[in-house]
Amino acid sequence: MELRNSRVRAAALQLEAAVRCIAACVQEAEGPRLGELLILIREAGVDPLEAAFATGVRRFDRSGEYAADGALSVTAWLKWKCKLSGGAAAERVEIGRQLERLPKTEEAFARGDLGYQHVAVIARTAENVGTAAVRTEERILLKAALTMDPGQFTTVAKNFEHRVDAAGALAEANRAYQRRYLHIGEPQDGVIRLDGLLDAEGGATVRTALAELMKPVKNDDRSYGQRGADALVELCRQRSGSTGDSSGPRPQLIIRASLDTLAGISGAPAGELEAGGTVPAETVQRYACDTALIRMTGRTELEHERNQASRTIPASTRRALEARDRRCVWPGCGRPAVWCDGHHLVWWTKGGKTALTNLALLCRPHHRLVHEGGWSVERRKEHWLVQPPGKIPVRVLARRE
Repeated sequence: MELRNSRVRAAALQLEAAVRCIAACVQEAEGPRLGELLILIREAGVDPLEAAFATGVRRFDRSGEYAADGALSVTAWLKWKCKLSGGAAAERVEIGRQLERLPKTEEAFARGDLGYQHVAVIARTAENVGTAAVRTEERILLKAALTMDPGQFTTVAKNFEHRVDAAGALAEANRAYQRRYLHIGEPQDGVIRLDGLLDAEGGATVRTALAELMKPVKNDDRSYGQRGADALVELCRQRSGSTGDSSGPRPQLIIRASLDTLAGISGAPAGELEAGGTVPAETVQRYACDTALIRMTGRTELEHERNQASRTIPASTRRALEARDRRCVWPGCGRPAVWCDGHHLVWWTKGGKTALTNLALLCRPHHRLVHEGGWSVERRKEHWLVQPPGKIPVRVLARRE
């Protein structure tokens, strides 16, 4: 879009030059100076520009000029011309409208004293309880916003809303609860997508339940998101048993697999999850150690489960295994027993017995590393030895009892 006004054009050129200069400084700065620069970018650049943008959106909305481009609303115009999402465009329109009636907030925003997210919270509060109510305590709200991050400030704003209009706050909470849902997608490319919304209480409950299981352990290279995913699965696994400890029944994840799949024979089909999706033979073999119910096909159902020998570890054997190993036996791991599977050193599918001498505690990531990753684990007197695929001797790791 051509800027016809010479003053605006000159300012735009200066802004572009300043942005290039700041970008260069970001590349050059290190350590504390880089942190100071990031703060400066927000306080002197991004937030004051957002304030100017909000004022401009309000005036543009009032003028109706967006219709000249064929847009049906200023929100639609912002989505189209300013490359904003529908939610982001609508939020900026509402902020512009509310700030006109909240001059102290508008001034603080323009100075860079307030961040955009703080202003968005104040605007939503004004929309919920009315601008007049917010204006009566605007100074107090601004003081809180200056010392809190947006999450903390949201709590202050919600408390204010409850004081002003408890019935409205209850109605909002009820509306939020009605929006709850959880969708578990179909398997695609080896992953299943989870999507959902929880009300505040439900979200806090889930967060609290996962917090303990999400703590990183020594030498933990998982990302925060990976720890969260593992914690959710672990929580479901632990809750599937009927006892309060890990000696109870293991989760009965049903997998259909042929004898060739269990044996890992080339050309065998994948295992089929009863809930949908497939898993490779190595995963079937891992689950055969201590968890899933494998529905076998072929050779008279693997000689009727190896002549009815137990595959899943009995509770008494599991307790003895935990007493002996105490934690994951992988050198340097230390994940607690409750996070661990009982691994058959000589795999059950190869005739290994479900006996203490043939078992080891392995946490889920290391159990996967053995079956899907090709590592090996063995016990030599008071040592546990692990080796990577190919038995590379320099990478042998040991854990002394």
